[in-house]
Amino acid sequence: MFNQDHYHFIGLGGIGMSGIALVLLKKGLSVSGSDIATNDRLTEIANNGGIIFQSQNTQNIDLIKKKFNDKKITIVVSSAINNKNKELNYCIQQNLRIKHRSEILSLIMKSFKSIAVAGSHGKTSTSTFLTTLIDLCTKNTSSIVGGILPHYESNILIKNSKYLVAEIDESDGTTSKYEPFLGIINNIDFDHCDYYSNIEELISSFNKFGSNSKILLTNDDCEISKSMISSNYKWSIKKTKNVDFAMISKQFEPEYTIADYYEKGKSITRLKIPIPGIHNLSNITAAISACRIIDIDIDCILKNIQSLQLPRKRFDLRGEVLGRKIIDDYGHHPNEIKATIELARLFIKKRDNINRLVIIFQPHRYSRVIKFLNQFIKELSKADFIIITDIFSAGENKLNNINSQYIADKIYRLNKNVKFINNNYEVAKRFLDITNKGDLILNMGAGDCHNLWSLLNSK
Repeated sequence: MFNQDHYHFIGLGGIGMSGIALVLLKKGLSVSGSDIATNDRLTEIANNGGIIFQSQNTQNIDLIKKKFNDKKITIVVSSAINNKNKELNYCIQQNLRIKHRSEILSLIMKSFKSIAVAGSHGKTSTSTFLTTLIDLCTKNTSSIVGGILPHYESNILIKNSKYLVAEIDESDGTTSKYEPFLGIINNIDFDHCDYYSNIEELISSFNKFGSNSKILLTNDDCEISKSMISSNYKWSIKKTKNVDFAMISKQFEPEYTIADYYEKGKSITRLKIPIPGIHNLSNITAAISACRIIDIDIDCILKNIQSLQLPRKRFDLRGEVLGRKIIDDYGHHPNEIKATIELARLFIKKRDNINRLVIIFQPHRYSRVIKFLNQFIKELSKADFIIITDIFSAGENKLNNINSQYIADKIYRLNKNVKFINNNYEVAKRFLDITNKGDLILNMGAGDCHNLWSLLNSK
């Protein structure tokens, strides 16, 4: 499927790019890449034989061309890398072959019976649950996801397997490049307004993904996918009729959920699932549904359900600092914030030693903040104390003079317990002064905000 080329990734440290690079390395191909950041994923790539450049400039390409002069060089980029990038611009001048990461992932998927997880929310969690169940039940799956799989401490699991679970990113409209055996659409919610002009464009992208899937599984509780996407199978956590799979909750606790599982309206069993939250119940139902579609025995699924864990940065309890519990969460869309706050309130309700819900939120992308400003203000104001840090631009230029102080001022009208603090370095310095013993602290965002735990531990 792959030529013995050399693959060079510009922006290698990203969760999606690093996963693909690791797969190529494990397939015996030569890989290099550049990134201005450092992280554990780059270390893992280096440990597997990859060449890492910690700058993005023209010399990287000259060195690679010299070292691999007997190979054709393929440059791999994500949508986060544009022509203003000096390294990419030099590759264009040199007439090197340039591929989008989605093209490489699509090629990888074609060498497996692939299961592609798409949707606006919950992709990483669903992919993690699905990978875990298939692997424990069959020992016959690989996986490439957008988060760290807790059982494998990596964002990939690659072996000589029948199945591949792949998380599909819709943010740049590349969903149409994939042709999976089984496609899953968790939900459809307007986002990525830096790429899509309106919800209709986003729906069209998911429709293309669905039509390219040999089999399609969708969430019947999502009104958009229910009315706009035609699928072979449907799941629900709200009803048991007219759906193929259902999970109806009976009890929510901070550490687990009890629910009744149905197939074709028939009650199968009652489950105790070691994952809290109604949004996670839907993700787990999707994972179980996909397992059943590929004929995994229900008894085997039930046997292994207790092994499920959330991926890193999804309501991820990092630990405690002087009586303050700290949770990392990737939520960066208003609806994700809403779901995470609801789960946090359940957590607080069941514990006597937690007095206050604190959110430290790093807004992600100016375009998203502008589009959903009122919703962000509404949801964030539901916390007892809110800290807003600088907007993580993700490469966007500043728009309409929007900044985090402006967001904090808007929240102040609804909840006066709000502060703007530049970044997590400043938060860490002031941490004991601005938080209290008994706080549950949600550190939320999709940028570089999740360094807070290490900053606090280094003090």
